[in-house]
Amino acid sequence: MKNSVVGVWKLLRFEFQAADGRIMYPFGKEARGSFIYTKSNRFSVQLMNVNRPRFAISDQQKGTVEETLASYRGSISYFGTYKVDEENKIIIHQVEGSLFPNMEGTEQIRYFELKENILQLRTPTFKVAGEVTFGILLWERIE
Repeated sequence: MKNSVVGVWKLLRFEFQAADGRIMYPFGKEARGSFIYTKSNRFSVQLMNVNRPRFAISDQQKGTVEETLASYRGSISYFGTYKVDEENKIIIHQVEGSLFPNMEGTEQIRYFELKENILQLRTPTFKVAGEVTFGILLWERIE
């Protein structure tokens, strides 16, 4: 099974589902993303809100506080190594580096379903603004 997730994946959908069934799109319905799993057990993932405002100047290091905040809050990026637990249908991401430093050194569990060229990853439940939710990410193999 591990070899079946190896490849390049394009984001189709990124949503949070609340305990009451409501669906939220943290990066909008048109969120973009890329996920790469390698044969050597490495991974890299990026997710972005396509409606992040552009900076007024082309120097990323000199954006305003508002521009930097919108850019940061509208993206997720992390990388590291991974393990596949076929029996429990779990992929464990061992995070080495992340845009969100608190993820570094953690293991991120993702429940997975793979049907042909579509990979669904689901997070364990967590709280967002005090509300219990979980994330669902749908990916399509593009390689």
